[in-house]
Amino acid sequence: MKAMILHEVGKPLELAERPDPEPQSGELLVRVEACAVCRTDLHVVEGDLANPKLPLVPGHEIVGIVETVGQGVSPQRIGSRVGIPWLGHTCGHCPYCRSNAENLCDEPLFTGYTRDGGFATHVVADSAYAFDLPQEADPVSLAPLLCAGLIGWRSLKKAGEGKRIGLYGFGAAAHIIAQVCVWQGRQVYAFTRPEDRQAQTFALSLGATWAGGSDESPPAVLDTAIIFAPVGDLVPLALKAIRKGGRVICGGIHMSDIPQMPYALLWGERKVASVANLTRDDAMEFFPIASAANVKTHTVVYPLADANRALDDLRKGRLSGAAVLVP
Repeated sequence: MKAMILHEVGKPLELAERPDPEPQSGELLVRVEACAVCRTDLHVVEGDLANPKLPLVPGHEIVGIVETVGQGVSPQRIGSRVGIPWLGHTCGHCPYCRSNAENLCDEPLFTGYTRDGGFATHVVADSAYAFDLPQEADPVSLAPLLCAGLIGWRSLKKAGEGKRIGLYGFGAAAHIIAQVCVWQGRQVYAFTRPEDRQAQTFALSLGATWAGGSDESPPAVLDTAIIFAPVGDLVPLALKAIRKGGRVICGGIHMSDIPQMPYALLWGERKVASVANLTRDDAMEFFPIASAANVKTHTVVYPLADANRALDDLRKGRLSGAAVLVP
């Protein structure tokens, strides 16, 4: 197999040949068709997330075909298309796993962080955390749904049912969830980097009611807001934009520090909460909704060997939609 490997945090990935991995009990060997590039991959590569497995193959928005299975896995899964997400394994016995909160598991494994991921031609995955996907669908279009879509969906559920919703940071997750919100009949207010006219035009093309810079005030008071950009300075801005009783959801796994702010921004029973990882139930809910909402992912395709270029384009805000590696 070929893989892009992280040997040292903060250094570029290196293309290398490796023996094909062997699936162990309960696992699948998957031939990767497409793997989207997530901002979390940047956090892993740059060291914002501590203690990654090294050497490491990043990537956790994986679509591929099952080639072989380990002991205890039905051979009927061979040849099927599956999606492999960030949450790669949970212990099943901690208090969180026992209370239907496996996303908070005390002993998890994460794809592309603590186990090898999909920046490769092949990957091994826990069969219980590999979702069956349509055989007829386009793998490139599906790949961003495996994290940007799922975390976006979990964030949207936590945000509540308000009519006017603000999305701060209009990247891969926001462009998917904006389409779901429009389908639900909500008004989307898209906040981008100041002066990023391309992202604002992109948001309006997907049905946003309004699009502007994160330094601007929206033309209406928001019911709720989701922050996808990893920028703590956005928290007080979002609190200022929402009504009393509204919620601000932080949808990223990493964020810069939230600055000191006046209590008046939080007062009025406004709430700030984070979203951590995902559950398999999130996927079971989200994929039918994405289909019903006719979600169209906007992607830019890169060959596997160009993973560093894809990460850099994401880092520097040169993407509208999602980068996808195709081995």
